Amino acid sequence: MLDVREIPCSIKHGLIIQTFVDLKVGEHFILRNGHDPVPLRYQFEAEFPDSFTWEHVHNLPEDVAVKITKVKWVVPGLPKAVTGSCGNH
Repeated sequence: MLDVREIPCSIKHGLIIQTFVDLKVGEHFILRNGHDPVPLRYQFEAEFPDSFTWEHVHNLPEDVAVKITKVKWVVPGLPKAVTGSCGNH
């Protein structure tokens, strides 16, 4: 489990992306966040199309858990900037 609720936004997405890149195909991690990470999902779709699944484990007002599974090998690279990538949190 990767709990990023207390991690500053400035490093949060990089940590999450690195965790995903380091997975082997078929592996997953559970992301815990303080809000629904919709901008992060858009970033994943832009960076890693068709390479992951995204399933909400639970979606409470200040506690969201998402299971992110790697389904295809990805080429790690520099993340693309996503405006408002932390949802102003």
